[in-house]
Formats: sequence, C-alpha cells, structure tokens
Amino acid sequence: MIENMQTKDSLRMYNSLVQKCFTDCVDSFRRKNLDSTEEWCVTKCCEKFLKHSARVSVRFAELNAGAEAMMQQQVMQQQKGDE
Repeated sequence: MIENMQTKDSLRMYNSLVQKCFTDCVDSFRRKNLDSTEEWCVTKCCEKFLKHSARVSVRFAELNAGAEAMMQQQVMQQQKGDE
C-alpha cells in the first residue's frame, strides 16, 4: 500500500517536473534536438525543482519528528498521571 503511494507520488513529481521544464524552456519544434539555450534552461529547471523537492522532504521529516516527539511526551505524561 505505502509502496504504491510512493510510486504514484514519484510519478506525479516526475510528470510535474517534465511538464514545467518543457513548458518553460522549449520554444521551437523545428529541430530534433534542443539547442544550447533550451538545454541549459532544462538543466537549471530540473536542478531547481529537485533542490526544492529535497528541501521540502527535509522540512517534512523535521515536522514529523517534532510531532512524534510531542506524542511521546504526551504518552509519558499520561502514564505518570495514571500512577
């Protein structure tokens, strides 16, 4: 179940990356290959997108760890109250 969600999320992220960078960077369909400006733009767009995604993942992990610590603290306080 979780693996399917992770796969879907990865595909969604990849599709968003492709769509955004293609739309922002590719200007012409007259050539088979990207010109140097388009290629540079796609590279920078991908780097920026991946750095942003990594930062969001780190922040999410930080928030998740904080929530987990808070829950553990509440459980410990509840256990002390039961004694």
